[in-house]
This record gives sequence, structure tokens and C-alpha cells, in this order.
Amino acid sequence: METKRALPILFLVMFLVMIGFGIIIPVLPFYAEEIGANPTQLGLLMAVYSLMQLIFAPFWGKLSDRIGRKPIMMMGIAGLALSFFMQAMATELWMLFAARIIGGILSSANMPTAMAYVADITTPENRGKGMGIIGAATGLGFVFGPAIGGVFSKTSMNLPFYIAGFSSLITLVLVFFLLKESIQKRAENTPREKKQSLWAAFSGTASVLYLLQLLISLSLSGLEATFAYFAAEKANLNAVSLGYIFMIMGFASAIVQGGLVGKLTKKYGEGIVIQGGIIVSVIGFALILLVDSFTTAAIFLTIFGIGNGVIRPSVSSLLTKTSTSGHGSATGLLSSFDSLGRIVGPPLGGWLFSLAIGLPYVAGAIISVLAFILYQVYRSRSKAAVVETN
Repeated sequence: METKRALPILFLVMFLVMIGFGIIIPVLPFYAEEIGANPTQLGLLMAVYSLMQLIFAPFWGKLSDRIGRKPIMMMGIAGLALSFFMQAMATELWMLFAARIIGGILSSANMPTAMAYVADITTPENRGKGMGIIGAATGLGFVFGPAIGGVFSKTSMNLPFYIAGFSSLITLVLVFFLLKESIQKRAENTPREKKQSLWAAFSGTASVLYLLQLLISLSLSGLEATFAYFAAEKANLNAVSLGYIFMIMGFASAIVQGGLVGKLTKKYGEGIVIQGGIIVSVIGFALILLVDSFTTAAIFLTIFGIGNGVIRPSVSSLLTKTSTSGHGSATGLLSSFDSLGRIVGPPLGGWLFSLAIGLPYVAGAIISVLAFILYQVYRSRSKAAVVETN
């Protein structure tokens, strides 16, 4: 399948997947509360989804290396649709938990498989562009999804879940008819590869990149969990204002990922883009401490978002170029580390915020500096490996 045709289709697919996911974000807390969830149970409801993704993403990524990207992606999208419909029909809290667990297990196939698909159909020099397009689709989905969910929740609390479910079914049909398999099926007479552990990709120099992504995810999720409280305290911003701010940040991040990441990685290489993104993120964290109005909040958060947004596509691109365990195995494990950061980040950010309201952002800057140091470790190890090979 030609890259020029495949990438726009994949963009549309991931955009619709993330719109469906984004639709329920502003509704789920109130919906769960209506059914009878207390704050602790709500936190567990959110965390269990990420926990399932942490556990199962490497499995789906590796399986996609064996049986193909398309069937695994379809399974992931079908699982997402099933989860949304189960949540829409839930009348007891345990039903919501069951839906979130099933959704987490099956939908964890989507992101690693999409990134592996990009790695399959792009040349090494265009890999960053492809990964950036996936990042842009994800960002835009999160911009439009919550807005749609907020509007339809006024009619009924479970209507957004039905809309998300039908959106996922439409996406499933698009994948079936428009997206072609990106890897060749193994011939029957081809010797089968020796079975590898799901953690086979976490080896050698590449292991440092997974840890780097963990730190980036940790710092981002800590910010996301606390910024609403911080902005309300420092600039008296309400939920509507924050919605606009995150929308501005999402648009800016998506434009940079979709339009600039490919050009920058092609010209300077992923390493420079990763380091530049981390430096801009650190500056963003520092500026957030100075927020005092809607304008400064929008500008400073956007600066952070642009820096943070270019890192994941560049890390994904670099990993798929260097990993020897298969594109799906590499991207699946990367998604797992990303999920781990999203599990640990919110409670850590909340605890730091309870000590001092600016502490999550000071900690975010420090964690980002550690990520920068980790990249230097990766670079020195890579150079040493090249010298040994020669």
C-alpha cells in the first residue's frame, strides 16, 4: 500500500478512535457519580483502564508482528465500541468497572499497532513524519471529543457513550474496507522465529528510550491532573476557560506534530528533536509557575504542549529504527511505559500539589531534566555500540 494513500487513512482512523475516547472524558466522572461512585472509586475507575493498557499493550504489539496489523487494530476498535456500549447501559458500578477493564484490555491494541503500521510503510528518513501524523490525529481527537461529549451530555448522561460506540463502529468499517495490511504474511514453509518474551524489546541501548518516555509521560500526567486547581487558584479560571486553554494547546501541538516533526527529524534527526522538545518542556514548566491570567495560561501551556508533543513521535520513530524485536513489540512496550507514567503521575502530582501548589511543575521540570540526561546516556551508549561493531 502506497504511503501517500495509507497515512491519510490511518490519520482518519486514529482521529476517529481518539474522538470516541475523548467524548466520554468530561462525562465519565459525573456518570459514575450518578451510579453511585465515590471519589476513591472514581479514581480506581480511571486507573484500571490505564493498568490494563500497561499490561496488555506489549502483548497486542507482539501479536501484530505475527498475524498482521489490520486484524489486531480491528480487534482493538471493536473492543472500544463494546466498552462504550457497556458503559452506556451500565446501571451498577461493577458494570462500569467491567466495561473499563474490557475496554482497557482490547483498546490497548490501537496505539502500538498504529505506530507499528507507520513503521512498516515509511522509510527511515520519513518515519518521524508518519509518527507525527499519528500524534496529530491523537491530539485533534482529544480537542474535538470532549467538546462533543460535553454538548450531548446535556441531553442525557449516557448519550455520549452511545455516540462514542457508534463512532467506533464506523471506524471499524473504515478500517475493514480502506486499510490494507502493511506486513506480508509468513509463508507456510518459512522457518518460524524462536519465541521471544514480551519484554524482548527492552534490551540493550533501546531500554533507555523506554525509561525516557516513562519520565515524559509521568511529568505530563502530573500536570494534567493538577493544572485545573492551579489555574483556579492563580488566575481564577473556571472549567469553561480551561476547556478553551486545553483546546488551544491541543491545536498547537497537533499542528507541530503533523507539520513540523517530519521536517525536523528528516533534517536534524530524532535525537535533536527529542532534546529540543525536552528543553522547551522544561521552559514551559517554569513559565506555568508565572500564570496569572487566561492569556498567560494559554500561552505558557501551549509552549509546554509543543515541546512535549514532539517527543513521543520522535522516540517512536527512533525505536522502530533501532529495535530488532519487531515494530509491534517495540511500540507495544513503549505504550506500556507511557501507561505506567499515566498511572503514577496523577496521584504523585496530586500529592505534590497538596504540599505546595507549584510543586508539581517544579517536579515536572526536574523530571524532564532527568529525561534529558537519560538521552545523553542513550547517545553515548549508541556511539559505543557503533564503535564496537566497527
